[in-house]
Amino acid sequence: MANELLFDLSPIDLNQVVMTSSEVDRYLPQTGPMRMLDDVVWLDLPRMEGLGKRKIRHDEFWVPHHIPGRPLLPGVLMIEAAAQLCSLVQTKGMNLEGFLGFTRCDDTAFRGQVVPGDTLYLLARQIERNRRRFVSQAQGVVNGKLVFETRITGMAI
Repeated sequence: MANELLFDLSPIDLNQVVMTSSEVDRYLPQTGPMRMLDDVVWLDLPRMEGLGKRKIRHDEFWVPHHIPGRPLLPGVLMIEAAAQLCSLVQTKGMNLEGFLGFTRCDDTAFRGQVVPGDTLYLLARQIERNRRRFVSQAQGVVNGKLVFETRITGMAI
């Protein structure tokens, strides 16, 4: 697995929002504490790439339980956040309707921790796609540092 980012973040204004949380609601069925994607910062649909954002709050359900006294965002939730962004890119980019299920993750590596107060930026780039199935590379970045990477596969359910 590479230590370089999927795409250069320097020309992207990380404070912009191209899809608000309410707009994301139209594409993702997850709600409440299982919504891992706050909003979308940048999309390049011709290239099937996207950048999402998740602000890690101190009052999240896992904080008192996943390492009491030293809360760490569980890796499975990082992957879920990435899968949500990958599904949104597939849905918008292919102009689909309906639910896309997360079917597997491969080549996953965790390279840093994510804690309450952090902003987790999620990068997604599709590497294979058709109307029924997609494969994406995804990464998570906090404070400019790569904290995880994975390959996500999903399909229309």
